Amino acid sequence: MWNEISGKLTREFSFKNFTDAFAFMTLVAFAAEKMDHHPDWTNCYNTVEINLTTHSAGSVVTEKDRKLSQLIDEIYEKYTG
Repeated sequence: MWNEISGKLTREFSFKNFTDAFAFMTLVAFAAEKMDHHPDWTNCYNTVEINLTTHSAGSVVTEKDRKLSQLIDEIYEKYTG
């Protein structure tokens, strides 16, 4: 579940291993590039943390962030569904 904390949407995703985490990040990267909207994220082994804000709107949460978060959730479903 995404949480809005300190002016950004944030969520942590867990995977079986590093390969799945990296594959997830690759799919998210393609989706983000299509939207021309890029996440701030970190990866440590099997965990990916994503933070979303719209930098061009003053680094606040906008509808663009909410749409990307929904796409990210759909991508994540492939790994947990």
